[in-house]
Amino acid sequence: MDGFETKRLKRPKLDYPHGDVRPELGETIQVAPGIEWVSMPLPFSLKFINLWLIDDGDSWTIVDTGLPLPETRTAWKSLIEARITPDKPLKRVMVTHMHPDHVGCAGWLCHKYGADLWMSRLEYITCRMLVSDTGREAPKAGVDFFRRAGWNDAQIDNYKERFGGFGRGVSRMPDAFHRLADGDTFEMAGQDWEVITGNGHSPEHACLYCPSLNLLISGDQILPRISSNVSVHPTEPDADPLLDWMTSCEKLLERLPEDVLVLPAHNEPFRGAHARLRHLIDGHETGLSRLKGRMQKGPLTVMDTFTSLFGRAIQPDEVSMATGEAIAHLNCMVHRGEVVSSVGDDGVSRYQLT
Repeated sequence: MDGFETKRLKRPKLDYPHGDVRPELGETIQVAPGIEWVSMPLPFSLKFINLWLIDDGDSWTIVDTGLPLPETRTAWKSLIEARITPDKPLKRVMVTHMHPDHVGCAGWLCHKYGADLWMSRLEYITCRMLVSDTGREAPKAGVDFFRRAGWNDAQIDNYKERFGGFGRGVSRMPDAFHRLADGDTFEMAGQDWEVITGNGHSPEHACLYCPSLNLLISGDQILPRISSNVSVHPTEPDADPLLDWMTSCEKLLERLPEDVLVLPAHNEPFRGAHARLRHLIDGHETGLSRLKGRMQKGPLTVMDTFTSLFGRAIQPDEVSMATGEAIAHLNCMVHRGEVVSSVGDDGVSRYQLT
């Protein structure tokens, strides 16, 4: 669930130690002692997700799991059953955050192999909450939210049809979990690791940092070539996730060395985290500045912002994600006191400079 690069600054040059090579389905590439890179397919514009199989000496750990697709389960079976023994089981499944491409197979793996689930509290609870929407009708709060954003009847009908689909991408979750919290330390692959949490893309995203290996399993918190989706959702319409996201980027700048090897969920492992984090922050600030410039010509609806913010036309299947990101930028400006919004007689919100 990753977002659009806004029309922004030139990307920094990053170092990709493995080039554009990636593991074939059912195979792995070792990226550090005890850490194997796994690649699983996705049925989206993003074709793959990176997952990690960790040798803990007396057991195995998996970090992130992929969607519960038949080919993903088959590949996991092949990878795991070639390695596990009664004396060396799959002990842990760690999940960076609750989006289905990361958590989708977690429950299946835990139930099948008797492993424990490790997640942050907010990610676990939010995942369970969203799964519980399966089979429900779309709530009025959601319909009203997208009406204020300027959606037409066809777009609202599409939202109603898709509502509750989250649970179809997540296997049955375990009823208990081991909590990951910011600053926690634990042992994995024979080394000490630290949890660094981030917010904005998801509620309490857990990155895993190993100082001795100078390595970070970043999930979606730092991606080298795409920008993680930062959206406002109907459940919290006044939220400011963009501030949360940029604050999290600053936090990672403070806590990570510049030459850390980043193992991201998408694209390839890279070095250059500081340059990429600054680029992400600057890119969002550029998007905010562009919106302010456009508002000098008059108020904007959410739908009016797309071209200015993303630099291109948004396709019909992208409208939901683009709407969430646009509102995140607009809410950030509202919280900064730069913009005010009002709902017109047509029920649509319009934003203008203060």
